[in-house]
Parts: sequence; structure tokens; C-alpha cells
Amino acid sequence: METFLQQLINGFSLGAIYALIALGYTMVYGVLRLINFAHGDVYMLGAFAGYFIANALELDANPSIFGTIVVTIGSMGICACIGVLIERFAYRPVRSHSRLTSLITAIGVSLLLEYGGQVVFGATPRFFPQMIRSRTYAFGGVQITNQSLLIIIVAVVVMFGLEFVVHRTKIGKAMRATSFNLSVAKLMGINTDFVIAFTFALGSALAAAGGVMVALAIPRIDPLMGLMTGLKAFVAAVLGGIGSIPGAMVGGVLIGLMETWLGATAYSTYRDAVAFSVLILILLFRPAGIMGTATTEKV
Repeated sequence: METFLQQLINGFSLGAIYALIALGYTMVYGVLRLINFAHGDVYMLGAFAGYFIANALELDANPSIFGTIVVTIGSMGICACIGVLIERFAYRPVRSHSRLTSLITAIGVSLLLEYGGQVVFGATPRFFPQMIRSRTYAFGGVQITNQSLLIIIVAVVVMFGLEFVVHRTKIGKAMRATSFNLSVAKLMGINTDFVIAFTFALGSALAAAGGVMVALAIPRIDPLMGLMTGLKAFVAAVLGGIGSIPGAMVGGVLIGLMETWLGATAYSTYRDAVAFSVLILILLFRPAGIMGTATTEKV
């Protein structure tokens, strides 16, 4: 039986994965009020991009931290470009239409990436190269692997980095203005198309980083790997308050902790149901999420 502290560490590690992906949901929704359901599949593409780059660099035979950084940055760059293309050719043409149209488009893009991935990559799972040899650190009766520790560190660094970009940079100010009122932002001379494309690029890059980090810890990737993980990350974003960067982190960690604690009980087969039960409860009792604020919308 795992100790409470061990479950806490495992929950934080799992929650950090959800948080990394939830940050992308939060960024896109914060600017466009759009739920980008294809985001989980961009996470999958990030893992595959990292897989091919790592194999090209032969990192499985020659693992190194520098190689891992190169693979992660390369994967983030590829997915940032994919995010821009998705926004340009899928979402921008329907931006002036109803939100239902945008939602259906997002679902369509998600299905295209999932089953297109099966055509391109094949349905058979692949095993991700071990760019960093696994090590386990023990302290006070608690164990944590270096991959899990890396995921937690990356998630925390990304959260603070995003907070800095959004609140301390010129592009961040433009993102907040676009989020507040798209039409007024245009009148003020802000290139809203660029801001929105940048938001998709940044969110997709974060998903790619999450894909590479997870593939390091769980070295098995397939074209449908982003389906369940993406849905749980979406629930994490809603739980924390979609549109809030700290909220995405809090929501991800809470979902990870709940899954871990339930997995240690006799009801472990229901661990995947936790996220969807939380989604129902949060929509019933606090739709704005833990750190979100309710807004009034004119219709």
C-alpha cells in the first residue's frame, strides 16, 4: 500500500501532465472563447515529432540532456507551425460564424488528426527512445523518477513563463485586449489575426512539450494517445477556471491527485470516470471553475 506522501508525489506528477495540456486549452479559450478540441491531438503530434527527431539523432543509443532539449524544442517548433495552420485554414474561416460552427469544426479537426495519424503513422503503438536513462530518487520513504520530476519542473516553469508573457510583454497585452473585445482591439490598431495565430502557436508548442515529457515517462505512443488525455486536460481547465493560467495548473493537479488516490483503492477501475464526474459537478455547482469569474453575456 502506497503511503499518503507517495500518492501525493504520484498525483502531482500525473497532474502536471494534465496541466501542461490544459494551459493550451486555457490560452485559446481566453483569447477566442473557443474550445479547441484538437488540442489533445496536437499533443499526440508533438510526441510523434519528438519520436522521429530523437531517432534521427540516435538518442536511444546516446542519451543526453542536450539531445533531450533539442528534441523538445524541435517538437515544439513543429507543433507551433501546425497550430498556426489549423487556426488559419480551419478556425479563421468560421470565426465570424456561430460558436456552434466553431465547435463542430474543432471536433472535425480532432477526428482528422486522430485518424489521419493512423494513416500516416500506423495504428500500431511505437516505443519512444529513452533520451534520458530512468533513475529513481528516494527520500523519506518516498520515491520519484527523474522523468516525473522533470515533468513537474517543466510544468511549473511553463506556468510562470506564461504568466510573464501574458502580463509583462507587449504581445501579452495585445492578447488580453483581444480577449476582452476583439472588435475594439482591431479599432485600436492591434493585428488580431497575428495575436490569435501566436496564441495557437504558443498553445500548440506547450502541448508538444507535454507530449515529449509524457513519452519520456511512459514510452508508448500511438495516434489515439491524445484522446483521453486531452479530454481530462479539458476537464482540468474547466475545473480550475478555463481562461485562468494558475487555474489550469490547479485543475490539472487536482485531477491527477483524485485519479491517483482512487487508483490506490478497490475502485481503481473507475479512475477514468473521475474527470467526467468532476466535469458534471463543476458545471452544476460552479461553472466558472475554482479560480474563474462568472461573466454576464448579452444575447
